[in-house]
Amino acid sequence: MTEFTEIPVLDLAPLIAGEDTTAVARAFAKTYGETGFAYVINHGIDPALRGSIFEASRQFHALPQDAKQAIALDRNHRGYIAINTSTDVNSDLAEVTKPNQSASFMMMREDAAADPDVYLSGPNRWPDLPGFRDVCESYAQAMTGLGRKMMGLALDAIGVEDRSILNAFDVPTLWLRLLHYPPQPAQAPDDLYGSAPHKDFGCLTLLAQDDVGGLQVQTPAGNWVDAPPMEDAFVVNVGDMLHRMSNGKLLSTPHRVINTTGKERYSVPFFFDPHVSTDIAPLPGTGTPLFEVLNFAIFLKGELEAAYDAHSMS
Repeated sequence: MTEFTEIPVLDLAPLIAGEDTTAVARAFAKTYGETGFAYVINHGIDPALRGSIFEASRQFHALPQDAKQAIALDRNHRGYIAINTSTDVNSDLAEVTKPNQSASFMMMREDAAADPDVYLSGPNRWPDLPGFRDVCESYAQAMTGLGRKMMGLALDAIGVEDRSILNAFDVPTLWLRLLHYPPQPAQAPDDLYGSAPHKDFGCLTLLAQDDVGGLQVQTPAGNWVDAPPMEDAFVVNVGDMLHRMSNGKLLSTPHRVINTTGKERYSVPFFFDPHVSTDIAPLPGTGTPLFEVLNFAIFLKGELEAAYDAHSMS
């Protein structure tokens, strides 16, 4: 990993246009091999759709608390996550004792019913809010398409010719999270975070930010670099599972959110991951394996039970 002072920009225009992607794959390898984060531009997502998901988020978070609590997060990780109910206790990046200062709505893949043999399967929990479900599902569908394209690009970037791992994304594990960060008090303690320092645990995170800011990315030297909003760009980062698949070639970089702007902050991360049954291991062609095989469902269960009240109650 290389010390950096700003977040690089990755232009996906050739990928979206179906043109030669040799240069963009090379840029992907450099960006995610050195920094692990990038502003992604020319990604093909309609700005109007992006605007609609932010409006849906604002409408949801403006609902009365009892209306949101009626669809509180269930054990299948769908629904409303109230403020002070998730703590990054697994973080090895900071001493985290206080819950994250954010609230959110979580949507995952829409399953007709929970399958006892598939961890986190089930239907979503929807608020009584006209048009909300349609917007969320349209956004998730568009982002799923982008996620698939970027996973193919990631394989090109690390020189993996065998594309069979992409089958694990045919029925993906996806997470659409509508986050609301209230302003943190000016005299807040140093260990109070909107989102505590952490690495993402999946493959790809595609983040839409509003114009407020607050996201910071950690450098190898331990410095924190701001990732301010860039109009119509997504901030895309690699998570731990893609780091392992790439045999360490693509980096999962620590990041955090501290909202000291005095304004309310909204962000919309979309996490694109393989089916939970997938065994995660370094892919063929990436060299001598540096990581042991890990089952994604088993890993997720440990992470969620440690971090969320809804998963620890049983």
